[in-house]
Amino acid sequence: MIIAKVIGNTWASRKHPHVNGKLLLVVPIDPMTEKPLGDAAMAVDGGVDAGPGSVVLVVDEGGSARAIIGDPEAPVRTVVCGVVDRVTSGGKMKKYA
Repeated sequence: MIIAKVIGNTWASRKHPHVNGKLLLVVPIDPMTEKPLGDAAMAVDGGVDAGPGSVVLVVDEGGSARAIIGDPEAPVRTVVCGVVDRVTSGGKMKKYA
């Protein structure tokens, strides 16, 4: 799992019938500084109603992603599974909500 920031939405005129959630663009971040740590990726919203600007928890593994969205046949690998309220690390806390 990674902590990421939602940087945008993705629209598709056609989607696979087993993909029902919103498609989001996410970029991994350092949770304490919000500095980007990698390239953007597309993720399916796993029902947490995240949107641009949200700091989220992302699963990037197919079996777990399909379990979160509840469809063993969905062709997904990356799913947003939570919205981060706060992070504590090294005795410091960063609040997002």
